[in-house]
Amino acid sequence: MKKILLAEDEEVLRMLVVDTLEDEDFDVDEAADGEEALQLFETKDYDLLILDYMMPVCSGLEVIREVRSRERNNKVKILMLSAKSQQYEQDRVIEEGADYFIAKPFSPLQLLNKVEEILG
Repeated sequence: MKKILLAEDEEVLRMLVVDTLEDEDFDVDEAADGEEALQLFETKDYDLLILDYMMPVCSGLEVIREVRSRERNNKVKILMLSAKSQQYEQDRVIEEGADYFIAKPFSPLQLLNKVEEILG
């Protein structure tokens, strides 16, 4: 079973994403902010991180920088979710170490398709 860490501060969206992914037999841990995500990240090896760009305490970009600074974790795939959908923002996210980007708002099916594409 593939392990996913979702960091999203909007509770309703977080619940929707978790339900969607768990319905497809993904093992999902959830965090309400970037700091909590980093704490969880230390406890397991994840196949995919799904990060909101703008979160309290520690942003998605800060999480990416921290994860990518640890050589052993460069294999984990990272998908950034963001309402900042301008091309230069998407380029910045990829330059910082994300592998994929989905602009908000998105449909649960769109996210599920992307996750299945990433994890095979």
